[in-house]
Amino acid sequence: MNASSETRLLLADDHTLVRAGVRRILEAHPGFRVVGEVSDGAAALAALGDRPVDVLILDLTMPGLDGFEVLRRARGVAPKVRILVLSMHADPEYVARAVREGADGYLLKDSAVQDLVAAVEAVRAGRAYHSPEVQRELSELVRGGGSASPLAELTEREREVLKCVAEGLSTKETAARFEISARTVETHRANLMRKLGARSVAQLVRIAIRAGLVGPP
Repeated sequence: MNASSETRLLLADDHTLVRAGVRRILEAHPGFRVVGEVSDGAAALAALGDRPVDVLILDLTMPGLDGFEVLRRARGVAPKVRILVLSMHADPEYVARAVREGADGYLLKDSAVQDLVAAVEAVRAGRAYHSPEVQRELSELVRGGGSASPLAELTEREREVLKCVAEGLSTKETAARFEISARTVETHRANLMRKLGARSVAQLVRIAIRAGLVGPP
């Protein structure tokens, strides 16, 4: 097989054991070649910029730049790359957001052993591929008119602040991350409580975990 007929794959997941398992599945297929592994979003974008990649296999909950941010930026770095999300979350808001941000496929980790090769082949060929559970969630969203949860009403900065709350960052730490004032962070937090109907930080954390913005503690 010549190099041009290979499918070059980049793995982005912050769990070493997950990457190792995915790599074993992929490298058992003669048409696939893993050209890199990374553990965070910034490294994924850097790797896309310095080597040819046909398919990026992307987890969404990673430290620093998360998978959603990678989805937004990836094709600015590598316009032809296809992106297969590999996630543990089937939450409708999570799925809908990934699709909106440009995921070509969405595969649940618990079906990776059976379906990963087919999913990679599908997105490489320009077809969408979604796990059956994900297809059901997308169908429900279409029938229900689109909004999967109150998170659909949040601004991008409110999502970012919610993620910081769920990660346990203080007001000062959140302000430093986004180079905004502590008062602005407090305003965003108050808006989050109002929009999401939360009465405590603990409730905000539970909402963020259910929506897949962060993993469970």
